[in-house]
Amino acid sequence: MNINIKNKKAYFEYHILDKYTAGIQLLGTEIKSIREGKANLNDAFCSFFNDHLYVRNMHIAEYSHGSFYNHEAKRDRALLLTKKELKKLREKGEEKGYTIVPLHLFISERGFAKLEIGLAQGKKTFDKRDSIKERESKIELDRAMKR
Repeated sequence: MNINIKNKKAYFEYHILDKYTAGIQLLGTEIKSIREGKANLNDAFCSFFNDHLYVRNMHIAEYSHGSFYNHEAKRDRALLLTKKELKKLREKGEEKGYTIVPLHLFISERGFAKLEIGLAQGKKTFDKRDSIKERESKIELDRAMKR
């Protein structure tokens, strides 16, 4: 069971400065949907409420075999981090220009859902153009090597 759901948009939109791995507080039908690979991180972001970090706008599709116990698809989900990590993220996140974005959702070896989050700084337009040029040159180089 190899679940790797990535937020490709985050790497294009932001410079990732620091990464953390956090547990997620989920309901039973949510973890079952994640194991089926039915989650989306594209519009998700993280924010603080009452000294807790939540991931917001993360879409986890309703479980196909769930009855009336099914979950809401875009509810706020608490992230589980140490107090030290939360304090550091809160301090940096409140500075202008910094944000906390989810990068990668995966299942750990023990079967728990984990979310890799990153402290990020927004890219300017010319940085995005540089990223596109780098990607295209890498593709061209790979094509030349295969020939």
